[in-house]
Amino acid sequence: MLIKRCSDNQNVNKIACISEGHNLTLEIYNAQRSDSGVYYCTNSYIILTFGNGSTLIVGVLGVQLFLYQTQRIQFVEVSDTAKILCSSTENLEGGSSILWYLRREGETPTCIKSCLDDQNVSKFACKHETHSSTLEISNVQKTESGIYYCAYRYSSYLLFGNGSMLIVGDSFTNTSWVMLLVPFPHGSQVTGTANLACVIHGVSSPVHVSWSVSGELQEQGLTRSLKAKDGSLTLINHISVPMDTWTSGKNFTCEVKFNSSGKSVKKSTRYPAATSTAHASSCLPSIVSLAVLSALMLLMVSLSLIWTLCPSRLGFQPRSSAPPASQENQGGILYAHLDFDSRNRDGRTMQPSARGKHVKS
Repeated sequence: MLIKRCSDNQNVNKIACISEGHNLTLEIYNAQRSDSGVYYCTNSYIILTFGNGSTLIVGVLGVQLFLYQTQRIQFVEVSDTAKILCSSTENLEGGSSILWYLRREGETPTCIKSCLDDQNVSKFACKHETHSSTLEISNVQKTESGIYYCAYRYSSYLLFGNGSMLIVGDSFTNTSWVMLLVPFPHGSQVTGTANLACVIHGVSSPVHVSWSVSGELQEQGLTRSLKAKDGSLTLINHISVPMDTWTSGKNFTCEVKFNSSGKSVKKSTRYPAATSTAHASSCLPSIVSLAVLSALMLLMVSLSLIWTLCPSRLGFQPRSSAPPASQENQGGILYAHLDFDSRNRDGRTMQPSARGKHVKS
């Protein structure tokens, strides 16, 4: 249920959106027990992209129970059995209060299994121990890829785990490629934040994306997804880092895993060094001189051709323009202005104009 669109100012006395840089906070005033539940933030960028969700409990439950899922990512082959573990800080009392939710890419979470009933046990089965519950999915298919959340039902409330991503089969296709988008160099600017994005194009199902800075693993970025008419996905995973971290010369690496083979695709970049800028500026005078000389020669040749071929005409029909240059290798790096916060007056995200240039890796 949609409770608040941050682009309007309705019902601000009860629910308000507070924006601070790259963070957006939902404030609920005079919270009541009826406001308890799981709140999801979402971005309406062509299709809805949801956050992981936050559980709000108004009042005292009388139990200090927490769920955690240690398997952040799991790869399985098609038709195998997937096992997803959910652990608890307290006794689960047989696991009858455990439910499992699945959130597929670009969709809202849906309940796929209540461990209280014995329905469809040939497909989904719950296995319980004192402090844990495991969801077993038999004959798993690619359409069952997504993030699985365990939940504990207590009275009229649900407590959720942190989620485990399940990737079934191989997401890589003949049209798959990976590209990095990084900010334009801004000279001596060292304040603010820099947005870096890893674009994964033409995959058949979700992939695992991780970022590292000079070998140190970072937190996972936020993923947006676009679905093509043929059913393939384009995923955009982006991170925001302090500008001084980006300009420090450290290596930023995006690693993408498509299947259980252990192999991955890595794309790395770093802020352009000052020496490269100095080298480019030293070459500038000679490049300018060569360009001017070439332009003069081209002008003289053109005038000669006009005089020879069309001496009696006042003008001539120009030749058809040359075909556009072929696209460069996707393995390069695209420098672009990445603005993930720009919105129009209706609150919908605007697509930035495509501008930038390829730099060979």
